[in-house]
Amino acid sequence: MTMLTPRTPAELAPPGRSRRERRAAGLESRTRLVGERLAGLSAAPGVRALQSVDASPGGLTRAEAALRLERHGPNAVAQERAPRWYVQLAKAFRNPFIAVLVLLAAVMYWQDPADPGVVILSVMVGISGLLRFWQEFRSGRAADALAQLVTTTCAVQRRAGSGSLPTTLEVPMDQVVPGDVVKLAAGDLIPADLRLLTAKDLMISQAALTGESLPVAKADTRVQDLGQQVTTDPVEADNLALMGTSVTSGTATGVVVATGSDTWFGSMADALVGERPQTSFDAGVRKVSFLLIRFMLVMVPVVFMINGLTKGDWDEAFLFGIAVAVGLTPEMLPMVVSANLARGAVAMARRKVVVKRLDAIQNLGAMDVLCTDKTGTLTEDRIVLDRYLDVHGNEDGEVLEYGYLNAHFQTGLRNLMDRAVIDRVGEAEEVVVDTRFSMVDEIPFDFARRRMSVVLARNPLVGGSGDAGPVEQAEHVEHSEHVEHVEHVMITKGAVEEVLALCTHMTDRGERVELTEQLRWHVTRIAEDNNRRGLRVLAVATRTITDPRDTYGVADEDRLTLVGFLAFLDPPKADAARALEALADKGITVKVVTGDNELVAARVCADVGIDVGTVVLGPATDALDDAELRALAARTTVFAKVNPVQKARIVRALRADGHTVGFLGDGINDAAALRDADVGISVDTAVDIARESADIILLEKDLTVLEQGVLQGRTTFGNTIKYIKMTASSNFGNVFSVLVASAFIPFQPMLAIMLLVQNLVYDIAQLATPWDRMDEEYLRKPRNWDAKGIGRFMVTVGPISSIFDIAMFLIMWHVFAADSAADQSLFQSGWFVEGLLSQTLIVHMIRTRKIPFLQSRASWPVMVTTVLAVLTGLWLPFSPLASSLGFVALPAGYFPWLIGVLLAYCTLSQLVKTWYIRRFGTWL
Repeated sequence: MTMLTPRTPAELAPPGRSRRERRAAGLESRTRLVGERLAGLSAAPGVRALQSVDASPGGLTRAEAALRLERHGPNAVAQERAPRWYVQLAKAFRNPFIAVLVLLAAVMYWQDPADPGVVILSVMVGISGLLRFWQEFRSGRAADALAQLVTTTCAVQRRAGSGSLPTTLEVPMDQVVPGDVVKLAAGDLIPADLRLLTAKDLMISQAALTGESLPVAKADTRVQDLGQQVTTDPVEADNLALMGTSVTSGTATGVVVATGSDTWFGSMADALVGERPQTSFDAGVRKVSFLLIRFMLVMVPVVFMINGLTKGDWDEAFLFGIAVAVGLTPEMLPMVVSANLARGAVAMARRKVVVKRLDAIQNLGAMDVLCTDKTGTLTEDRIVLDRYLDVHGNEDGEVLEYGYLNAHFQTGLRNLMDRAVIDRVGEAEEVVVDTRFSMVDEIPFDFARRRMSVVLARNPLVGGSGDAGPVEQAEHVEHSEHVEHVEHVMITKGAVEEVLALCTHMTDRGERVELTEQLRWHVTRIAEDNNRRGLRVLAVATRTITDPRDTYGVADEDRLTLVGFLAFLDPPKADAARALEALADKGITVKVVTGDNELVAARVCADVGIDVGTVVLGPATDALDDAELRALAARTTVFAKVNPVQKARIVRALRADGHTVGFLGDGINDAAALRDADVGISVDTAVDIARESADIILLEKDLTVLEQGVLQGRTTFGNTIKYIKMTASSNFGNVFSVLVASAFIPFQPMLAIMLLVQNLVYDIAQLATPWDRMDEEYLRKPRNWDAKGIGRFMVTVGPISSIFDIAMFLIMWHVFAADSAADQSLFQSGWFVEGLLSQTLIVHMIRTRKIPFLQSRASWPVMVTTVLAVLTGLWLPFSPLASSLGFVALPAGYFPWLIGVLLAYCTLSQLVKTWYIRRFGTWL
C-alpha cells in the first residue's frame, strides 16, 4: 500500500513565488516548528518542562521575572496598527489619475503661471484626495472604537526571593514570562502556552483555536507525570493549555513555556501583520486605471501632432493636448469611489455592519464564494438536548427524567450538557419537577471514568403511588413509613463506552432484561447511528440499591441497568436555511470550513439545506499541491477538522481559481483566512485578532445581515462602474470628435479652457452617482471588474456621441456660417453646449439597461445634479464669464437644432444599448 507523505509549504509552492508567498511559507514553517516543540514538551515528564524554562514548581522570584520580561518582551502577539493620519493623507493622494493631473497642472503652470486651468486642476486634485482621506480616517476611528480597552490579569506564583515561600499574585497578562507558574480556575483565560503540572477536572474551551463548540477535557496530572503519547497537533495534547483558550471548569497549575510571538497562537498572528494580499477590488481598479492611462498616452500625442501640423501653432497645440489629456482622465474616480464607499459604509452601518476598510464594500458585492465556519453562523452556538432515546432508539420521557435527576442533583459545576438537559425539562410537559427525591450521595465526574453518578432516596412524605413517576415505576421503589426501608436509586450518566461496560441489564419496554452480547451490539449501534448523525451521545443507566447507606464510591457503579441515551446538538439557526437560499439566489456559493469534526459538520450542513457531498478533512489537503487543491476546493462544499494554516490555504486556492472569496469567522483559528480572503468578515464578539484581521464586522453573527451587506456592496460597485463607463465612453467620444475636427477645421474646435470647464461641469453632474439606485436585475449576481469589457464598452458607445458632434459641426459650419477663424467663438460655443448636454444625457442612458425616464428613473440627487449641469451649460455662453472663457451668445435658432440632435442621440444610444446587451449579455 502506498502512503502519501505530507509535503512542506516550500515543496508545494511553485518556483518564482512572490515575496508574500515566500513569507507565508516561512511563517507556516515557523508555526510547524512551534507545534513540534510543544508536542515534545507534552511527551516529556513535567519536571523536564520545568527544566526547559529554568523554573521550579514554586514559580520565579520577582527579580527573575523582571529580568525575563526585559529579555523576552511583553507577552503580546503581533498586531497591525493603523498608520498615522499624515501617512493616511499621503496614501489618499497615491493614485495614478491624481499623478497625471498633478503632472499636467505642473506643465500648465510652467507654461503660464496665471493659467486658470492650473486652479481648476488643483481643485480637482484637492477635493478628490481630501474626501478619500476623510472617509477612510473616519472609518478607521469607528473600527477602533470596537476595541475593548480592558486590562486582563492572571494568577501566577511568585517569590520575594530565592529562599522565600511562593505567593499568588494577580499580574497583567502582558507581564507573564516564560517560567511563570500560573494557577487556573473556571472562567480564566489562558495567558500563554502552558505545560500543565497539576490538573483536576479541567475542561478547556478551544473554540477560538479549533472551532469545536464543546469544551475538551484535559488529563488529571501531577508534577511527577511522565508525559503523554506524542501528538503532531499541540491542540490535541491533554496536558497543554494554549494561549487564546479559556477554562470552563476545573482547576490546574501550569508552567509557561512560551509567551507572545513564540506561542502557538503568536506564530500564526505574525502572518497577519504586514502587506495585505491584493484583493479583487485592488486588481480591478489597477487594470481599469492603466487601461485608461494607456489609451490617453496614445490619443494625446495624436491630437497634439494633428493640431500642430494643421494649425501651425505648436504652443497652442501643446496646451490643447494637455486639455485633452485632462478630458481623458477620470480625475474624479478616486473621489467618486470614496463617496460611493462612504455612502455604502453609512448604509451598511444602519444594517448592523461596520466597514473597517472601505474597499471591502465592493469586494463584498463581487463575492461569489463565501467560506464560513459552522459554530454561531449556521448554528446557535449553544448545546441543546436534541433527543432522549430508549435502547431501541425511540423517544422516551423516562430517559429524560433520569438525565434530569442526574444533572439537577449533582453538586459539581454543571457542564453545557447538564444545562441542556435541565433546560429541556423546562420545555417538556411530561416531566414533573417536584420534591419527590432527596440527595444521598454522589460520585463526581473525572476524566478517567468519564461519567458521574448521583444516589437518590424518595422523600417518604410525598403522596402515594398514584402520582409516581417513571423512576418509581421502573425501579419498583417501595413506599414505607420508615426512612430506613426506602431503597436508594443510583443514576449514572456518561460516555457510552464507559457506562455500557458497567451494565449487566437493560430496560426493554418497561422490563429489566439481561444485556446479552447481541443486545450489547444492538444498543452500541443505536449510539453509533446517532454519532453518525452528528450528535454527541451520553448513556444513562440506573441501579436499585437494596442495602442503603450514607456514602457510596466508584466500586458501587456496578451491575447497572441501561435505560437509554441522551443525544446533544449545537442546533442550526432557525433562519439559516432561508439565509443560505437567499445567498444562493444572489449567486453566492457557501462553503463550510470548520475545525469541528466531520460528523457534526455534515449533520448541521444537511439540516440547513447544504448539499454536503464528500466531506474533506483538513489533513487530506496537506498532501496536495496548489493545482490539486484548487481542483478539490472547487468541487468540495464542506471541509472539517481544518487547522488555521489549512483554512488560509483553502481560501488562497479558491482565489487562485478566479473566485472573489469572502471568509466569515470569529476565532483565532480564522484570523489567517480572514486576512487572505478578498473580504474578511467577523463579528463584534470575535477575539481581538479576528476583528483586527477582518475588513467588515457584523454586529450580529447572522447570514441575513450579511445578505443585506452584499446587496449594498453590489449597489456601491454598480454605481462605481456607472461612473467609469460614463466617463470613459464620453471622453473617448469627445477625443474622437476632436480628432475629426482638428483634421478638417482650420481653427481649434474648442479652446483648452473650454475643455477644462466642460470637464469640470460634467464631473459635477456625476458626483451624485453614489446616491443613485440600481436596478433589481443588476443585484441578482456577483459583479467583478472587467477591464477588457470596459475597453469594449468605451469604443462601442463612445463614438455614438461623435456622430452627433460631427452633425453639430456641420450645422454650425453650414447653417450658422461659423466657418472661419473670425467666427470660431460661435462654433466653439455651439459645440460646447451640445457636447456638455450630450455628456449629461449619457448619465441617464448608461445608468440602466432599461429605457431611461420611462422604465427606470434616476434618484433625485442624480436628477438635481444633471439638471444643474444642463442649466450651467446653457447659461455660460450668456453669462458674465462668457468673454473671459471665450464664449459668445448663441442665436435662438440654434436651440431647435440642439433639441433635434439630442433626441436623435438618445434614440440611437438606446438602439445601440439594446444591441450591445443582446450581443454581449451585459451592460454595466
